[in-house]
Amino acid sequence: MILKLLLVIGVIAIFYFMFIKKKPSLSQKQQKQKTQAKTADNVDEMVECTTCGVYVSVEEAILSNGKYYCSRECIVKAK
Repeated sequence: MILKLLLVIGVIAIFYFMFIKKKPSLSQKQQKQKTQAKTADNVDEMVECTTCGVYVSVEEAILSNGKYYCSRECIVKAK
């Protein structure tokens, strides 16, 4: 009797894991990787102003003579 019960439970478990339970598809894994890559792309690199020492993002910094400055006033002060 117990053997039959264990056999039925085993067959139900095999049926469940093979047909009902869904495995995550590769596309979902790829989507997670893409969202993680997007968050990494949103991070800006910061550089230090040569004159005053303030950190500014590379996009906002002014490059003059190979050095980064936070504003035109700092460029004038450096000269």
